[in-house]
Amino acid sequence: MRVVLASASPARLALLRSAGIHPDVIVSGVNEDQITTTDAANLAAALAQMKCRAVAPQVEPEALVIGCDSVLAFEGEIFGKPAGPVEAAGRWRRMRGKSGVLHTGHCVRRGNEEFVETASTIVHFADISDAEIDAYVATGEPMNVAGAFTIDGLGGAFVTGVEGDHHNVIGLSLPLLRELVGDLGIAWPELWQRPAP
Repeated sequence: MRVVLASASPARLALLRSAGIHPDVIVSGVNEDQITTTDAANLAAALAQMKCRAVAPQVEPEALVIGCDSVLAFEGEIFGKPAGPVEAAGRWRRMRGKSGVLHTGHCVRRGNEEFVETASTIVHFADISDAEIDAYVATGEPMNVAGAFTIDGLGGAFVTGVEGDHHNVIGLSLPLLRELVGDLGIAWPELWQRPAP
């Protein structure tokens, strides 16, 4: 079965590959600013659905399309990708020593059948110094990710713990994805593939 990931995220692609799934990648190219809501979980789900629906017409009906999007809810605000280094550093100065909730929307589609769900994980941030923040932002890593942090890269040392599925913080909840593809009538082991030699 052809699996298509409707996301440009290298972390999501790596996560699926490590789970034995080797999708084709088709970037949706959707304008994420067209959805406005103050509910972070709903925003993540709506963005994932929008990406999935944008890519689905480009593939055969039997293909499984997976759309995902992540946002961080912190002190009543929604943090997507930072606009620039100044914003990223400012966010980290607020987040250090505190916690936020990372929401990842998941949408799976095959033919005309579609399921959407959001996974949420609490993330605890280390109380890092200004120098560490500046050094981290200077690497450029925080610019490309929701909440301006990763746990599977340089930012991993600045996250002291998570409550919930840690895969979700990387960008995709494997347990939730297994449930959603099951709703489509697909058994998870059917998706396992051996990479091309």
